[in-house]
Amino acid sequence: MKTLIRIVIASSILGVASWVIIQVPSVQDRILVAAFTAIGSAGDNLPKEDALSAAVCGSRSPLPSPGRAETCILVAAGDDLFVVDIGDGSNQNLRSWNIDFSDIQAVLITHLHSDHIADLPGLHQNAWVVGERSSKLKVYGPEGVDQFTQGIEMAYAHDYAFRNEHHGDAIAPLEYAGFDTSVIDLNNPVIFDNGELKITAFRVVHEPIEPALGFKFEYKGRSLVITGDTSYTQSVIDNSMNVDVLFHEAQANHMLAVMEESLRSRGNDLLATVLDDITTYHTTLTEAADIANKANVKKLIFYHLTPAPRNYIQEIMFIRGVDEVRKEWTLVDDGTLVILPVGSEKVIVTNM
Repeated sequence: MKTLIRIVIASSILGVASWVIIQVPSVQDRILVAAFTAIGSAGDNLPKEDALSAAVCGSRSPLPSPGRAETCILVAAGDDLFVVDIGDGSNQNLRSWNIDFSDIQAVLITHLHSDHIADLPGLHQNAWVVGERSSKLKVYGPEGVDQFTQGIEMAYAHDYAFRNEHHGDAIAPLEYAGFDTSVIDLNNPVIFDNGELKITAFRVVHEPIEPALGFKFEYKGRSLVITGDTSYTQSVIDNSMNVDVLFHEAQANHMLAVMEESLRSRGNDLLATVLDDITTYHTTLTEAADIANKANVKKLIFYHLTPAPRNYIQEIMFIRGVDEVRKEWTLVDDGTLVILPVGSEKVIVTNM
């Protein structure tokens, strides 16, 4: 009993002493320096070996799900980075992972729905201010993407000027503010080819959006495809034949039906109609599994989850029926990282 009392007294004294110490400004400063140093020196967790990799910087659709950003995939081919779509919240994930924005070669936009483009202004700011870039941020996308980036430049014109006036050309050079935008011509679908990495755009079906795009990455014998938003379509099968990894959007229409019925019972017919509408231009998980099988894909990754599961019960409901079609698949979270080492057939699934 006496020993317990001594432990309690000692703990109390230590607690009081600690509280007193952290009230001292110089101690607070040291703690902040240590924390800031740890954050600044943290690695980005992308593979150091030569590989084709993809990190999910946003895993959900517009339907909210705590802890998830809207659609975004960061592709790393060696040291070169590409961002495919940049939905709301995804730029913050990239910043949290200490991604070197100066290594981002381009942003590829699958289509111009807001959940695929909302964070482009923020990504641009991180790539521009202290980005040490020698060119504007390249953006590739479908017809209309040039109008979109021009609109951002107009909306942020004052911001660009203010930051340049405040920080100067060394930090915020006006010469490199804004975008170098290219509208993808599907008659010439190869948008990048340096002899090691080849990126090819292809058409998917997301009516009434026209065109909507998917992208295929081929790097030193490894390959992956990112579909963007699409309904079941032969073009995904054709462009995914024998690839290592297929990132396919995934929508659980059986869950949306339950949600729609609940909304209508509460008199919210407008939102219920929206849920019914979106069932017509997306792909279910079992359909995506069938596509992966027909394309002889090594690994199927479900992303752009609609509705993204919030707990274990919703997750097992979300994947209902998938195992009956295909066994080899992964359901992503924000931070899911897929690594395809060069000179290997391995598909490594880990986390940022």
